[in-house]
Amino acid sequence: MERLAFPAMGTEVEVLFDGEPTPAVERALSRVEPEFGRLEALLSRFRPDSELARLNAAGELDAGAELLEVVALALDARERTGGRFDPTVHDALVAAGYDRTFAELDGSAAGAPVPAGGAVRVEGARIVLEPGVRLDLGGIAKGWAVDRAVAQLSAFGPCLVNAGGDLAVSGVPAAGHWAVGLDTPAGPLTLGLADGALATTGRDRRRWRAGGEERHHLIDPASGRPADTDLLTVTVAAPSAVEAEVRAKALFLAGAEAAALEAEATGIPAVLVTEDGAVSLVGGLR
Repeated sequence: MERLAFPAMGTEVEVLFDGEPTPAVERALSRVEPEFGRLEALLSRFRPDSELARLNAAGELDAGAELLEVVALALDARERTGGRFDPTVHDALVAAGYDRTFAELDGSAAGAPVPAGGAVRVEGARIVLEPGVRLDLGGIAKGWAVDRAVAQLSAFGPCLVNAGGDLAVSGVPAAGHWAVGLDTPAGPLTLGLADGALATTGRDRRRWRAGGEERHHLIDPASGRPADTDLLTVTVAAPSAVEAEVRAKALFLAGAEAAALEAEATGIPAVLVTEDGAVSLVGGLR
């Protein structure tokens, strides 16, 4: 098993490849880290020279194909989830104190909540933001980068790419499935993944204090505040890391009872962990 690990997009990226380390495989693996770095430089809201930052600053931009694709995916997700997933939470994140990379947070910045939902238009290659609207593409961009990396490596053999809980696989390893471990209050839980993707979202890790309150990065777009929910984490299986990321965020904002009902009704395999430590397998996951 070949393994590669590196920091990117504010997290640790891990790549596993199950096969012979031929020169072609080594070349493919060597391209993964630079590609993550290139995409981060395009799509990060924390880099003032990124294409996303330039769009946010100017309010409109003739965008490259990659930014256009991720914005289109994010807007489609907003529509499909009834606004529970919304890329226009940028200013709400800043108001909550998340105005710089997580490693740099000092709790000094906080402001009034900023509800999301502002208009975003895509006119050919031009993206136009309603005045006062700015985009955050952090989670969906990370899932999109994972999906791209898996697609590029899959031609060479079974592989897994994991970027801080956004994880996708292609091909079946010698063990018969990819064993993915989840830490829960009830103890470790292992999921066997033969194809597709998993995403975990939650308020158990990226937490800070600002304005005398404890905050987290999962914003409720309707209120503009860190989501008030009885769920601690949600892990979802889906065909792609992008889709898993979107579904996990939507279920998290729904709360435990509604999330369980939605997952069962729509067949979304998910692991729900509540703030009191209870773990539920729903949506056909057993």
